[in-house]
Amino acid sequence: MSDFKGFFLFLKKYFLSRAIHFGAQFEKIKDIVVALLIVKRGKYSSSFLNTSFFLLLITVLIAGPVIAENNPFESSFNDSQSYFQSSSVDFDPYESSLTTIYSLKPRDKIEPYTVRTGDTLESIGSKFNVSIDTIKWANDLSSEIIKPGDVLDIPPVTGVVHKVAPGDNIYTIAKKYNIDAQNIVNFPFNDFADPDSFQLTPGQILYVPDGTIKPVPKQDTGTSFFAQIQAGVQGTSTFIWPASGNITTYPVWYHMAVDIANGSSPPVLAADTGTVTYTACLAYGYGCHIIIDHANGYQSLYGHLSSIEVSAGQAVTKGERIGVMGSTGRSSGIHLHFEIRSGGVLLNPLNFLQ
Repeated sequence: MSDFKGFFLFLKKYFLSRAIHFGAQFEKIKDIVVALLIVKRGKYSSSFLNTSFFLLLITVLIAGPVIAENNPFESSFNDSQSYFQSSSVDFDPYESSLTTIYSLKPRDKIEPYTVRTGDTLESIGSKFNVSIDTIKWANDLSSEIIKPGDVLDIPPVTGVVHKVAPGDNIYTIAKKYNIDAQNIVNFPFNDFADPDSFQLTPGQILYVPDGTIKPVPKQDTGTSFFAQIQAGVQGTSTFIWPASGNITTYPVWYHMAVDIANGSSPPVLAADTGTVTYTACLAYGYGCHIIIDHANGYQSLYGHLSSIEVSAGQAVTKGERIGVMGSTGRSSGIHLHFEIRSGGVLLNPLNFLQ
């Protein structure tokens, strides 16, 4: 170890002495050049400047393209510039990593379209991303036959376009088109007079996304009691009409009941003799309602009452007053929701009340 240490000390002194010697020689040569330039100043300055300029020019021409091609700062700058350019277009402070931004602006209103040669409702629906039924409902078409030159109203979304009538609200409209009222509220281009209560203005256009128009069941045109009925009038079966008023909703597959409306809140009668098996007032659904078991395999239900005048276990006779028509529960106005059941299955009340 002592030999290695001595060797490294010697090597250090050697390189130090050589560096001192080189510095001394360099200083002597520099002094000679400086002295020569001072003596001959002005004589070689022009040649020196010209030579320096040409050397610089040659260096730029030869080395410039190579440096530019391999310059790492340029690519970084271009990447940064493209990033900021793209960010200025697509950046959204509410966007998550799973969100996609579409540059196409969604349609916010009905758009007229002139039918061209070769167009079909299917091709037009595909073009505007709406269903065939949506176009038919918006234009009151009974078939899919269209011809060039026809002007069709194309809604902005699949569903129904509804013109608000006096008394309409989002709940009655949602019920009419068999959807949840929240679908109407969620559509961003629906306007409300009062955003808190979702109040509508008569005459305004309301879009009902995914709403459907169900055909009204065909009724016997020879009968007239569908327009106005009287409580207590015997039908063709063992049941009588439970209240006076107008039928506002006929039985369909998603509403197998009859709704009888009357703004004067008339009394509700037992449609047949039986025993009251259930009475309750709920803040939803049927609201205040009564169920009567008629001891012959049938039960009847009376919903949305404003008051109940019988109690569970009480026997009632056909035509006896059991309550008052109202608008409790999931109801948009004063009416009676009347059902007839057998073995837990809902039956069409009109088959029994006729």
